[in-house]
Amino acid sequence: MCGIVAFKGDKNKTSDVIFDGLKLLEYRGYDSCGIGVIHENEIKTFKWKGRVRKTEKRFKKTKIKPSIAIGHTRWATHGEPNDINAHPIKSFNGEFAVV
Repeated sequence: MCGIVAFKGDKNKTSDVIFDGLKLLEYRGYDSCGIGVIHENEIKTFKWKGRVRKTEKRFKKTKIKPSIAIGHTRWATHGEPNDINAHPIKSFNGEFAVV
C-alpha cells in the first residue's frame, strides 16, 4: 500500500501541502517516504526509510521552494524498507519520476 499526494501551485505552499497530505495518508504506508520536485528545470528526489516527519525535516533543510511536487509514503509489501526502495524513483536519464 501507499499514499500519494501531488501539488502544482504557489511555491511558498507546495512543501506544506505535500507533507500535510502525506501525514494524513501515513496510515497507508510508514516504512519510507519521499518527495519529488522540479527545481532549476531538473527533477530532484528526496527519499528515506522512515516516517513522513523525517523526510519533511530533511527536505525543509534544503530551502528548495518548488512550484510542483509529488509525495509518496510506502508500506513495503515487496522489497525491504530502505532508502533505495523509497519512492519517487527517477528514470535513468532523469527525464521522469514515478511513484
